[in-house]
Amino acid sequence: MSSAAAVDHVKKAMKARRAGHGGTLDPIATGVLAICLDEATKIASYLLADDKEYRAELVLGTDTDTLDRTGQIVATRPHAHVTRELIEAALARHLGEQDQVPPMFSAIKQGGVRLYRQARAGIEVERTPRRIRIDRLELVAFDGLRATITIACGKGTYVRSLVSDLGNELGCGAYLAELRRTRSGMFTIDQAQTLDALDPARIIRYQTALRLPVVVTPDALVAKVRSGLQLAIALLPGLVEDLGQVQLVDERGDLVAIAHASDGKAVYDRVFIPDTTAMP
Repeated sequence: MSSAAAVDHVKKAMKARRAGHGGTLDPIATGVLAICLDEATKIASYLLADDKEYRAELVLGTDTDTLDRTGQIVATRPHAHVTRELIEAALARHLGEQDQVPPMFSAIKQGGVRLYRQARAGIEVERTPRRIRIDRLELVAFDGLRATITIACGKGTYVRSLVSDLGNELGCGAYLAELRRTRSGMFTIDQAQTLDALDPARIIRYQTALRLPVVVTPDALVAKVRSGLQLAIALLPGLVEDLGQVQLVDERGDLVAIAHASDGKAVYDRVFIPDTTAMP
C-alpha cells in the first residue's frame, strides 16, 4: 500500500474533509505514518522535518536496480568474507552528517520530472547529493546472508541508499529486503493504530504534535489573530524576534496560529480555526 492510499483510507474512515501525511513510507515499508486530518493538515510540513527511526533487514551479495527487493537483480557478488565486525565498522563510518545521493527510484523531481519515471524509462541521470544526518546505527542480527539494523536519522534519509552504500563498502553489494518505521517524530509504533481498527477516541490533538515554543494569546485577541490582524509583539508576552516560530495558543491551550516576530509585529505562518479533528 502506498502512503497516499493509507491517507485516503483514514480520511474516509474518519469522515474527514481533508487529509495529508507527515512523511512518505515506501510501498514495501510498514510502521508509523502520521496522518493529519482537516485543520491538522496545516502542520504536515512540520512533521516532515521530524527525526525518524527504522528497523531494516538487508540481504548481502546482491544488487538490484531499485536498491530493494522489488527491483531487478543487476549484480551478484561473493559475501562469505563479511563478518559482524566488518558490518559494525561500516555502520560506524556512516554516523553523523554526510552527503547522500538519492536513488533513481524515488519521487524527487529533477528537471521537473520525478526520478522514478526516468528510471522506469531506462534513463539514469546524475543526482545532486543531499545533506543528511544519521544519529544511530546498530547491528541487531546477522546470519551470514541477512543483517538487521536499527537506524535513527534526520529528514530526507533514504535507507535503501544507505543499504546499497554499505553493501559496496563491504565489497559484496546489498539490497533492502524489509523496512519498518518505528518512530516518526514524537509518534512511536506502540502508539500507532492499525488501518483495520481505527478508533476516533484515540485521535491526537494537533497542537501536541508540534515541537515549537508556546506563547499564550489572551482570549480578547484570539479573533484578531485568526482574522490575520498583525499585533504588536508587546501584546503577546513571550513572542520575541530571536525566538523563531512559536505556537500561539488561547487561554485553554488550543492552537490559534503558528507565528514569528518581525519588525515588532506578529507574523502568522499558519492560522487555525476551532476544529475537533486532529491526527490519528
